[in-house]
Amino acid sequence: MAAPRAATPGPGGGARKPELDLELGSSTQTSHRLLAYSDALLSIIATVMILPVAHTKIHPDQKLGESIQQLLLTKIAVYLMTFLIVTVAWAAHVRLFQVIELIDDVLALLNLACMMIITFLPYTFSLMASFPGVPFGIFLFSVCAVVIGLIQAVIVVYGFYHPHLLNQQIQVSENQNFYKRHILKIILRGPALCFLAAIFSFFFIPLSYLLLGLVIVFPHLSRFITWCKTKIVGHRDEEEASYSLETFSFYLSEPLSKERVEAFSDGVYAIVATLLILDICEDNVPDPREVGEKFHGSLLEALSEYGPNYLAYFGSFVTIGLLWFVHHSLFLYVTKATRLMGLLNILSLAFIGGLPLAYQLTSEFAEKSHNEIEAIQVSCVITFFASIFQFAIWTTALLHERETLHPFARYGGKEHAFMFAKLALYPCVSLGAFFLTCLLSEFSTEIFHLMQIVIPFAFLALRIFVRISLTVIKSVMSLSRRKVVLLEEEEACLSPTETHS
Repeated sequence: MAAPRAATPGPGGGARKPELDLELGSSTQTSHRLLAYSDALLSIIATVMILPVAHTKIHPDQKLGESIQQLLLTKIAVYLMTFLIVTVAWAAHVRLFQVIELIDDVLALLNLACMMIITFLPYTFSLMASFPGVPFGIFLFSVCAVVIGLIQAVIVVYGFYHPHLLNQQIQVSENQNFYKRHILKIILRGPALCFLAAIFSFFFIPLSYLLLGLVIVFPHLSRFITWCKTKIVGHRDEEEASYSLETFSFYLSEPLSKERVEAFSDGVYAIVATLLILDICEDNVPDPREVGEKFHGSLLEALSEYGPNYLAYFGSFVTIGLLWFVHHSLFLYVTKATRLMGLLNILSLAFIGGLPLAYQLTSEFAEKSHNEIEAIQVSCVITFFASIFQFAIWTTALLHERETLHPFARYGGKEHAFMFAKLALYPCVSLGAFFLTCLLSEFSTEIFHLMQIVIPFAFLALRIFVRISLTVIKSVMSLSRRKVVLLEEEEACLSPTETHS
């Protein structure tokens, strides 16, 4: 559950009241609704990238393994790359509005222009996925990314030209130019690489894809290089060190806002769940003429043919819902999301976005077809990676548990064991189902549906099981301690007698 958004800081560190916002001017307001709208739109755009992949038509007489090698694998790779690039744009948007705290009509319209270009990205992705060897698709995608970065740069320049829109700590700072250069560098490094990708798309397409991939890893790569430089040299520049001492450096160099991470994640989960029912509405409504001729007007009999599709829908929705439940439970105890936790969360969301593909694969192939095993295994792999990255978030948080986790979820906390079991459930079950379908291919459908049915009940029984296990462990430990105490008492009683003798 997302924590309530903190009150906007005002002069002196106090909370800025809504009445004070109105006094700033009729066109000046807080950015809360603009950020909520932007997070929702960005999460939608990132998620609908999967549609060209999920709606790839595979003929019944075509083997799924061959399709993955020839077509699906390329589309999946392009989907993952573009999804992660959209999340880079979202992260830049978060940084931008950590600096700019208030908005006016001009900033609102500039942000809408940025969102308009972002909504065009799925179309450019469709061109890239359908024609990976044609330069125009990658050129158009790169140009859109460049325009998005330029609009965000204009927002930065406008905000610093009107300092009353900036964060209060920047307003009183003497180093506004440093902050301006720093946020511009964060925003423009991705578009600069996309600009190079657009140029090279007409000469050497693989280099363009490499540059787009560099957009994803560049922030982490530059961070790693800085860390190595600090370890080797042993100190940083005095100017940089003096600026980093300022309190506002938290917003520029430290983790992203936990509230916006939760909002973006919730948006991805919600859209993925919604995409499932759209496929049901589009593909599983019988034609009235066919109902009258083939089924003699019996709608119920006609719908019975779509039984496997409905089963796949409910199973996929339960999977998405429970993965969101695990994500919610995890971030309920997260107090601060580090950079690595943010990256792992984005990777998890990328595979969550692939669940509509899993639904399509498990619903379109008839029973006993030669594609059944491959479809189920692909679904298990997607579920495994979506859940294992969630587990990795929690493991990473434990490395700095005093800063990142609530005391209940730390080592020895009363929720620690339960969180471990909850986060480990889906990776273990999906991995087990994958190997069972390899060993018992004749029962692959039964194994997959059993996994989908058992997991909800497993979540319900998990807390009881963990409590019973902890009670048993505590009882065994207390008995062993009692035995140790008794032995010590016997030794204490025997020692005076031995001394006397």
